[in-house]
Amino acid sequence: MLGACQQPAPVDTGEADLAVIQGMYDAFAVGDVDSVVAAMAEDIVWNAADSFPYADGNPYVGSQAIVDGVFGRIVTDWEYWELNLEDIVQGGNRIAFFGRYNGKHKETGKTINAQFVHLWEVVDGKAASFQQYADTAQVLAGMESDDVE
Repeated sequence: MLGACQQPAPVDTGEADLAVIQGMYDAFAVGDVDSVVAAMAEDIVWNAADSFPYADGNPYVGSQAIVDGVFGRIVTDWEYWELNLEDIVQGGNRIAFFGRYNGKHKETGKTINAQFVHLWEVVDGKAASFQQYADTAQVLAGMESDDVE
């Protein structure tokens, strides 16, 4: 006769997963890139939206690729780049953050207020994947000079 197999009770990681990603946004808001990176899985896969100015490295794999290919370029190109979060939708370990990018481009002086959705997946307490959806036309227009030659 076989004995009953006891399985551990399911663990609801929803709040913990949400806290991981919210912590990344909080750290990013104060320029704490080290904390953002610490919350990423070693092999995180990051995809910027199609036609986004920093999508040329898609997919970025690993935190250093993201820091160099995305974060570093934002700091170089933009006087300020803020993420204003408006809503959150969560399904299991997948979390969507809805909001707006507010930024001022250093070279053109133009400002943007562009919509975005960030879709995250959290695995074992770390951000494992990121997919960006954004108003790329507005971001690109903010980067384009009005000078006519």
